[in-house]
Parts: sequence; C-alpha cells; structure tokens
Amino acid sequence: MSAPLASAKLLHKQLKEMQTDKDLASISAGLVNDNIYEWEVILMISDDCKFYGGGFFRARLVFPHTYPHDPPTMTFETPIWHPNIYPNGSVCISILHPPGEDQYGYESASERWLPVRTPESILISVISMLSSPNDESPANLEAAKQWRENPAEFQKRARKCVRDSLEG
Repeated sequence: MSAPLASAKLLHKQLKEMQTDKDLASISAGLVNDNIYEWEVILMISDDCKFYGGGFFRARLVFPHTYPHDPPTMTFETPIWHPNIYPNGSVCISILHPPGEDQYGYESASERWLPVRTPESILISVISMLSSPNDESPANLEAAKQWRENPAEFQKRARKCVRDSLEG
C-alpha cells in the first residue's frame, strides 16, 4: 500500500471515529471539497474556558501525505486573539512541530509531533491551549504581552473574539 493511500485510509478511519464519538460533541469535523487531507473543524468552546467560553471557532487541519509520520497544520479561520496563534490564524503548539529534537533546545522530542497523535488529540490540546497559553514561546507577541501585563484587557479582547465568532 502506498503512503498516500495508507494515510488516506487512516484519516478516513479517524474522521469517522471523531464524528461518532459522543464525548466529542464540542468538536465538529468534516472534509473540505471531499479532500481527506483537508478538514474543516468547528470548536465549540465550553463555558468553563475563562476567555473563549461560548465561542464557535472555525479552523482548518491540513494533513501531509506523509501523515501520521509528519504533523498537519492547523489554522483558525475565525479571528482569534491568543499568544499561541499567529495573526494569520496559524496555530503554534508543540505537538504540531516536526518530530525530533528542537534545534533551539526549547522542546523535547516527546513534546513535538509523534505518529501516535490523532486529529482528536490535536484538537483537544488546542482547546486546552486556549485556556492556558504558553506565553514563554508566543506566536503573537502582542497578545502574549497583553496576557502577562494587562489580563483585563486581554480578556476583553478575547471576549470580543467570542462575540464575533457567534456572528460569523
């Protein structure tokens, strides 16, 4: 079985599992243009999340043909103000970084992409990241600075993202 065929088969299985798992009611996933390598996801954030609770955030997962050996990329399509999300929506989280040792020594190999990770585990990690940003390694420097220095203003801006997500 060729690599793209094997990865497509695995992704079909993982998508079906996510769509039928009642414990994942807060995550919706489907294909973009019937392409198994591109998923649209909607994260419905529970009210427990201090900053983004009640929001509906659309994002894309794009998987390489070398999946699960290499990580997908994740990009929010709904604008979101967060230290670990670049202004263009790209998510910066350790588990989506290429496998192996970090050339800068910041992350251990076990924190980075591992083939045992699944789309489900990625999305759960991203939801967790929304509540607990890593401001030591920010993708959005302004958001990280505001998170540290002016939490009230950060919360105000995050809540605006939630309101906007419900209108779009």
